Amino acid sequence: MATIITIEPAALYRLLAWLSPAYPVGGFSYSHGLEAAVEAGSVRDRAGLVGYVAAVLRAGTGRVDGALLAAAWRAAQDGDGPALDDAAALAAAWRGTAETALESLQQGAAFAAVTQAAWPEAHLAAFAARHPRRLSAAVAFGAAAGFHGVPLRPALAGWLGAFAANLVSAGVRLVPLGQTDGQIATAALHPVIEAAADVALVADLDRLGTATPTIDLLSMRHETQYTRLFRS
Repeated sequence: MATIITIEPAALYRLLAWLSPAYPVGGFSYSHGLEAAVEAGSVRDRAGLVGYVAAVLRAGTGRVDGALLAAAWRAAQDGDGPALDDAAALAAAWRGTAETALESLQQGAAFAAVTQAAWPEAHLAAFAARHPRRLSAAVAFGAAAGFHGVPLRPALAGWLGAFAANLVSAGVRLVPLGQTDGQIATAALHPVIEAAADVALVADLDRLGTATPTIDLLSMRHETQYTRLFRS
């Protein structure tokens, strides 16, 4: 049976704005190790790109960040500062490589700063001030959604979808692929995103983990890659 989620127009407007590629968080400059995978020949076509992004969502960063986003949202909704701080600290520590840490923390700091400037909210401002430049993108987004009354399920699926779309965009430029192939890849990832959101909603932070060592190795290799277009 399908669950109907109601979202107020103002909350929907915020969500669409925050997920827009025009929101200035710098996501276009990161590939999450994909650039190294393309250079190594591991990703060479649309199917390979879909497989790479699906692995990130199912067993890698998407799995961890989805759970942390949900934890941050719940803490913000409950006004539970200690739980929110715990989610921020765990997310900041949960990165296997220097580049994926940069990718998450830089975008988190940018999201917090831009959102506070455009959509000021006192609790979000206090939270960001407690974690200067140490907020992951997922936790910053989850906290903002919670404080601004954006329902969890749309916020979670939307954030995972935007994360996946950014990697697909990187793949379109790197492989390279046509724009239509990119949209076909995005459509193919929809059930993976929905499933990842469902998993995140019931995740236990004490049992959280990843299983994508190859992606971590590709990220490490990217750090010394001779020619690079992306920062991760």
